[in-house]
Amino acid sequence: MKYKHIIWDYNGTLLDDVELCTEIINEMLAKRNLPTMSIEKYRELFDFPVKEYYKRAGFNFEKESFEKTGTEFIEQYDKRSYKTKLYDGIFELIQKISESGIRQSILSARKKEQLHEELKKFEIFKFFDYVFGLNDHYAGGKTETGKQLLKKINLPRKKILMIGDTVHDCETAKILGIDILPVAYGHHPKQKLLNYKTYIPENVKEIRDFIFDNIVI
Repeated sequence: MKYKHIIWDYNGTLLDDVELCTEIINEMLAKRNLPTMSIEKYRELFDFPVKEYYKRAGFNFEKESFEKTGTEFIEQYDKRSYKTKLYDGIFELIQKISESGIRQSILSARKKEQLHEELKKFEIFKFFDYVFGLNDHYAGGKTETGKQLLKKINLPRKKILMIGDTVHDCETAKILGIDILPVAYGHHPKQKLLNYKTYIPENVKEIRDFIFDNIVI
């Protein structure tokens, strides 16, 4: 299979923010006298839409609104986003793909204004044809946004590869009719992704090897 366009997820795929997300959610849980969790437990519980993940983590939306909880999280995330960075090797990989002539886009559940700002901060915005985020910070899902992105890309579905770190990414790709390459180092552990793909890269080098074994210019 020869891919001509790669759609990247952002958080957990390009951006290393799992530790920060765990840190913030634990502070929010402790504030409410709820049990905190390890990074491993966080990766097991995390999901889209995030409202369901919050419920599994212990938040009670009969006592407080999801909107209040979601806003509290994102306010803390934005204040501490300086702690996040791209995974080692991601900048070089994206640059190499771009130089090879393959087109790239981003499909993210991050609010689009913050997404654009962060991509520019990391100096990778220029490598993407399209950057699609959401209109709010409640991370409801990205299937509908993905359909809009495919119209922009305007290629046969078999020529498009999506790379992401969650079950939601895998399910989105399935609905969109495009191939998925799940990665095992992000917000979901490998065992949650095995139903969607047998080959799941453990690091950026393995992504690079897969891409350049499957793309012919």
